[in-house]
This record gives sequence, structure tokens and C-alpha cells, in this order.
Amino acid sequence: MSQWPIPGEQTASVEPVSADGQLVSEAEYWQDWYNTGDLSYEWNNGRLEEKPVSDFETFQVYLWFLELLRHYLRLQPIGKLVALEMGFRLALRSGTVIRKPDLAVVLDTNPVALDLTHSSYHGVFDLCVEALSTEKPAYVHRDLVVKKAEYAAGGVPEYYVLHREHGNLAFYGRTRGSSVYSPLPTEGSGDDRLVRSRILPGFQFRVSDLIRRPDLDAIRRDPVYSSFVLPEWTRAEQEQVQAEQARLQAERAQAQAEQARLRAERTQAQAEQARLQAEHDRDKASRECNKLSRERDEALAEARREVAARAALEAELASLRNRSS
Repeated sequence: MSQWPIPGEQTASVEPVSADGQLVSEAEYWQDWYNTGDLSYEWNNGRLEEKPVSDFETFQVYLWFLELLRHYLRLQPIGKLVALEMGFRLALRSGTVIRKPDLAVVLDTNPVALDLTHSSYHGVFDLCVEALSTEKPAYVHRDLVVKKAEYAAGGVPEYYVLHREHGNLAFYGRTRGSSVYSPLPTEGSGDDRLVRSRILPGFQFRVSDLIRRPDLDAIRRDPVYSSFVLPEWTRAEQEQVQAEQARLQAERAQAQAEQARLRAERTQAQAEQARLQAEHDRDKASRECNKLSRERDEALAEARREVAARAALEAELASLRNRSS
């Protein structure tokens, strides 16, 4: 009796029986094993290879990176994202393999267009991303060594390996004219180094952010991501800030104009008070002058009356003296 399960066969055990390592033809793989239900298999030169499941935190790293790619391709629609176990065939010198990257990108410039009605891709992906499972050393070896060599030899321009630990993160690119990968050039040092894609212009990320996974509001404000993660929100905020600044500036100008008006009114009131004071002082001076003039006239009149009275008295005395002599 065969030790391998029959595709679609119901077993009594709760856990599905793995067919990892089973020998099948490529035709059998495409017909019976490519779209199996419980377990996912790739095909390596005649043998099934079960795709392992990553731990939950690595899945969170994968989701964060997927969201970053989605925002980039929304703003720069130069390709399409592929996931959901979509496989592609690589005819290598060492044999034929069928791989199902956890995430992939097909650029619009790829010579093989992505057929939206197919469940597999008939060309070579431009970017392959694997979420690493460290459950078994064989899984680590497969993603970091075997698939790295296969994708490079098969012509995949870039290959990324995601994981919850810094030491298991890897980002490779093919140099022109070469069939091997070298690490993508980075800017900076340590875990905060910046990785830039060669095939996705402007797409970049900090290695440490894959582990920290800052939220959307934080990354859209970060200069590393702000050019492709919701820049319209940033522009709207800037416009709102500028409008608020204009409003405050208008209010300041209005307040300054009001202060200037109040100062002008105060100056006008002070001038009016000075005018009234001057008129008061002038009227007072005029009254004083008139009073002095009246007093002088009265004094002169009194003096004239005294002179006239004295003259009259002297004349009367003179007349009396004449009569007595």
C-alpha cells in the first residue's frame, strides 16, 4: 500500500497527511497537487515539497511589507501584486522547479503579461518574497540557499526573505549580466540601514521598520515613505496648516489694524483734548486780558476824575482867595 495520500482523500486523522517528498510527474502535479486544499506543495524536479507555514509574528512582518508594496503600486502603478499561492515554472539546468512565492510582483514591462484568468503565472516574476519558516532547518535552507539559487538562475531580478528576526532578513538583487544574487546596496548601518529596490523606482524601507512595524500614520509622515505612502494626506494636512496659518495671519493683521485704529482714535482724542485745552487757555487768557484792560481803564478814569476834582478844588480855592483880597 502506498504511504502517500491520494489528493482529496478524507483521512480519519485531524491533521492532514503530508505528501512531502512524494515523486509525481509535472503533469500530475499541475492536475492533482497544485491546488490542494489543506496543504500547499511546490514541485522540485519530480518531487513534492510542502510549503511550510510561518509563525504569526513573521506573518505580521509579511502583512506590513505587503501594505507598503500596495501603497507604492497604488501611487506608482507599474506592476501587479501576486499572492494566494500562485506558482510559476523555472526550467533550470539542474532541472525544472515550480515555486509558489508568498508574494510576488509582475511589472508591466515584463515580456509575459499576467493573465487575470489563470491561477499560475507563465513567465518569471520580477520580485519574489518568501516569509521564512524556522520550524525546521530544512525550511531555512530551502528559502535562504536553494530558492535563492533557483530564483537567481531563473532570472528573478530581486528576491526578499522576511522574518521576525533581523538575522533572517535578506534582500537580494541580480546584477546586470549575472545569474547570481548579491545583497542589495543599503544606506546607513546596522538594523536602521535603508534598502532600496532597483526594479521599483523610489521603493525603499528601513530594515528595523520590518521588525517594529510602525503604523500607517507614522510611516506616511516619515521621509523614507512619505513620497509613496498616502502623500495626498500629507498634502491635505499641509494645505490645512497653510490655511490655518493664513487665517491666523489674517487675524493678526486684523488685530494690528484694530490696534492702529484705536491708537489713531486715541491720538485724535488727545489732539481734541489739546485743542479744547488750548481754547480754554486762550479764553482764560482773553478773559484775564479783558479784566486787566477794564481794570486799567477804570484806574485811568479814576485818576482823571481825581485830577479833575483836584483842579476844580484848586480853582475854587483860587476864586475864594481872589474874593477875599
